[in-house]
Formats: sequence, structure tokens, C-alpha cells
Amino acid sequence: MKGQHVTHIKIGPLNLITDVAGLRVGNASDGALKSGVTVLTADAPFTAGVHVMGGAPGTRETDLLAPDRTVQQVDAVVLSGGSAFGLDAASGVADALRAAGRGFAVGDVRVPIVPAAILFDLLNGGDKTWAQNPYGDLGAAAWAAAGTRFDLGSVGAGTGALTATLKGGLGSASIILPTGHTVGALVAVNALGSATVADGAHFWAAPFEIDEEFGGLGPAHDYGEVHLPRTKMGDAGNTTIAIVATDADLTQPQCTRMATAAHDGMARALLPSHTPMDGDLVFAASTGARDLNDPDRDTLLLGHAAANCLSRAIARAVYLARPARNDVLPCWSDRFAP
Repeated sequence: MKGQHVTHIKIGPLNLITDVAGLRVGNASDGALKSGVTVLTADAPFTAGVHVMGGAPGTRETDLLAPDRTVQQVDAVVLSGGSAFGLDAASGVADALRAAGRGFAVGDVRVPIVPAAILFDLLNGGDKTWAQNPYGDLGAAAWAAAGTRFDLGSVGAGTGALTATLKGGLGSASIILPTGHTVGALVAVNALGSATVADGAHFWAAPFEIDEEFGGLGPAHDYGEVHLPRTKMGDAGNTTIAIVATDADLTQPQCTRMATAAHDGMARALLPSHTPMDGDLVFAASTGARDLNDPDRDTLLLGHAAANCLSRAIARAVYLARPARNDVLPCWSDRFAP
């Protein structure tokens, strides 16, 4: 069965989160380290929210994104490998933003606002014997590389990512709604669970695929044992971290609601999700470029679209992962590509 071709909606021209006009993404990777950083930024501050559902998150400045906080907009969002060490990536991004004259104005000082989330990739076969934390430099490099086009798969925060059965990676997807609003997702997939069904090539996200973007295999015919989870319990580490974004003009509470809805897409694409050992988290971003036509209906559509985009982005991350030296798990392409 081939991937469905959807006629009443369409993906953006790049099928990336940067189809939301004004957003840019940059990656920085270290092959020997088997880790990296991905940065979402824009030419102007943007409204953001966050929702955490995993039991073991690692974050920076997520409290600031609560709807009752003073600062309502951010300058960048960082996804990083490196576990707690990776939080230093946000410092590298903040330094670069400050040098560019960006940040929240406090008198004659500007303070860049850079929320961040990390995943655990310290036991993936990479060389972690650094003398100085490398993530600040990787963060600055990712910010400097930001553009509308960027690579997927084994790059950026997804460089050394793993799932229960296969390499993970960095994924993205977009959709343009009948309202004219664009929604996109960006995700680093390093899940405790699996993106594929049983021992086969089919993705849990198959019902949401558009235009064969992750192989066009369609849904699986045999789902195997679904009542007991297949996981990478033990030393391999985990956490899936994501950003969903739109050009719809959303408040911070509305962004938070969109991030909450997007977690449904994570649960549809990864089995299991949101476990006590995952730090599963979704940021949401709004550039505010397009007004809402019907706030109640539009926010419902935006949340549903964000969930579907995130499911597709997760499958694309695993589908596009590529082999590297000292890998501890195979890629999807190693096992299933024709």
C-alpha cells in the first residue's frame, strides 16, 4: 500500500518547519562526538509556549514560557544532545544573539531569551572524553548556520539519536491548512520506544503520511504484541524533543495549548511515549503573521495539524537517518531500504 495523497490539504514547499515564513533553522554536528545542536530562530522575537509530558526532562528557561510570566516572546529555541552538558548550547546561542544586538531590552542592556531542551546521547558510541564542554560552540555554530533549508536525519540534535530498535534523528514536516495558516514541526527523536511496528519497516505514523514522505509503505498488516512495550531499557538513554510552529497570531496561552495538543502526535508515532524515563517535551512558536479567522475553530485545527505534523516529522527523522562509524544500532535504510 502506498502512502496516501491528500488533496484537500497540502504540505509547504519545503515540507519543513521553515515553511512558516520568518523562521530559520540551523544545525551543527560533531561526528566523533556523535552529537549536535539544532536551533530555531527568526529575524524578530516570536511568541512561544511549552508542554512537558516525559518524566525525565532536561530544560532551560521553560518556566519563563508559562502564560503568566512577564516575558512573552523569545529569540531562539534550542534542541541539543549531550544530556545536561547540552544545556550549554543555549549559552552559545545567547552569546551569538547578544553580539548581534538581539535580546529583551532592560535599560541599555539586551538579554537574549533562549529556552532549550536536551536529550541523552552519552552512550551511543561517540567520543565523550572532552576536556571542555563542546556544546556552547556547537550552539553558536548552529545559530550561525540558520536558514530556511536544512538537512534532516543524522544531523544537529539528531546526530547520535536512537530509538528502541533503530537510529533516531532529526525530522521536520509542514502543512498548509484550508484557513491559509501554515503549521510545521521539528523534532529530535531519541525515544525509549519505537517508531516502527514490531520487527518490520512500517511506521506507526503511516496513517498521517503525505506523498510518500517516509517511504509510502502504508500501515502495517500485523502489529505484533502491542500490550507490552518494546523499549531500550538500560543504558542507552532517551527523550524526544520537538518544536511546532505556526504563522497564526497566537497568544502564549494559545501556544501552550498547541504544544499540548502536539503531544498526541508523539504518542501516535512512538510506542510507548511519555514514559518515566523519557523527557518528552514540545515547544510551540507563533510568528503572529496571520490573524485567526475563528479563534475557537482555528485553534482546534492548529492543534490537530501540529499533532499530525509531529507524527510525520518523527517518522521522517528515523527514515532519513544514515549510518556512521561506531553506531550501536542500525538505520532504517540499513535494514529496510530496497
